[in-house]
Amino acid sequence: MRRWRHQSLLFTLCIALNCVRSAAELIRVSGYEGRDGKVSCPYEEGYESYEKYLCKNDCRSDDVLIKTTDAKKNRYSIHDDKQKRVFAATISDLSRTDAGKYWCGVTRTGKDIYTEVMLEVGQDSCCDHSTKVQTYEESSVSFSCPYESEYQNSLKYICRGNQPSVCLQHALISSDNKQKGQFTLTDDMASRKFTVTITSLTQNNSGSYLCGVHGNTGLDVFSAFELEVKEWCCVMSHKLSGIVGRPVPMQCPYPPQHRDNRKFLCKGDHRKTCKDMMTSQSRFILQDDVTSSSFSVTIPELKAGDAGTYWCGSDSQWSVGNYTKIQLSLDFQQTSTVMSTINVVPTFTMVEPVRSQATPIPGKEIKDATLFYSVGFIVPAVLLILTSALVTVYKYKCYKVRGAGGNMNRNKTKTAETEEMTGVADIYQNQDVACSKQRTSKPQSACQHHDDAGEAEQDSVYQNVTTTDNIYCNQIFIKANRR
Repeated sequence: MRRWRHQSLLFTLCIALNCVRSAAELIRVSGYEGRDGKVSCPYEEGYESYEKYLCKNDCRSDDVLIKTTDAKKNRYSIHDDKQKRVFAATISDLSRTDAGKYWCGVTRTGKDIYTEVMLEVGQDSCCDHSTKVQTYEESSVSFSCPYESEYQNSLKYICRGNQPSVCLQHALISSDNKQKGQFTLTDDMASRKFTVTITSLTQNNSGSYLCGVHGNTGLDVFSAFELEVKEWCCVMSHKLSGIVGRPVPMQCPYPPQHRDNRKFLCKGDHRKTCKDMMTSQSRFILQDDVTSSSFSVTIPELKAGDAGTYWCGSDSQWSVGNYTKIQLSLDFQQTSTVMSTINVVPTFTMVEPVRSQATPIPGKEIKDATLFYSVGFIVPAVLLILTSALVTVYKYKCYKVRGAGGNMNRNKTKTAETEEMTGVADIYQNQDVACSKQRTSKPQSACQHHDDAGEAEQDSVYQNVTTTDNIYCNQIFIKANRR
């Protein structure tokens, strides 16, 4: 009897579990980590006033998560819409461990009504692979987003960022509205891909994008893109510095196929409104070097108003990459320093200290210095030449005096041999007479052997050495007497 009861109980439990599993079709629910997951469970008419609940696993008493009589419990909440005959259970702050099987239950006498629920929890970031796209402002870009054949009739959309959980809510455009502002969406079902085009790009359009396909069940399918919108000519953007009053060259490369194009330079904050600087009245000089595929524009003498933004190029259509942006800045401090140096330099070339605050004249200073140095060198030279001339005349004079004394000695010797010596007094007397004659009569001087044509010129010289002649004459006669 007991055995029969036990078998009957097992049979009843088996039937109940079978009813649970086959009571209704499977409900698929998906959510993302950190977000809320909502499970919507419909029920039949007549059960509006019955208790509803959400349970997990085998739905035992310990597996019940929340009932309509509780309204809210921990991370779970429940709401019964009796008009629509749908009760919804919400799980907040989802995690990967929340994924799995759930049951929607309706309490009734006898066997409860169960509906199976499968919850999928995904990571709230996308994706493992991202397609990088680079383009320039004012141009257009297109994103091609493939999908599976089962999603041909599904909703397609695109959003910014990389959070799938909010992508659909913040969609920029969808297949329900294929034109919105600068965005356009086209769906090619034959090739199973939809394309999103963005026109009139600016740098603000740079960032992450997600192409999404909304499925009827499960998580949406995404394709990730990373868009970088560069400044129009940032590839060839340069900064240049110059000094007021000096020249500065600006180099502008161009494609080889543009060698015959008109080259130009314009000035302005934006290329569309810049002013052409290569006019007939321009101070700017353009030189084209075809061999190096570049041209240079030189400003011969910089002015304060030359600072600013310049654009140089070789294509009037403003094609991307064919232009150079040059930011020219000017330095005024270096100019004043150079001019101060130039004004100070002549002051240090003065031979004497400057006592006047008047502006020095470089040419006059140079002439005065040259004259000073010339006088300093010429005067000593003239004095040296005159001294040498006087010494030469003096030696010549002495040489003549010595020659005359020798002749007189020889004459006196012969006289002494033929005549008797009259005494030393007579000899001295004769010599005094001879020397006095030399002093009083210039043509008859013993020291004089020049022609009459040079007498007047030599008198002045002989007068300066009269005393010296007397000394030498006396010495000669004394020596002759001793012999």
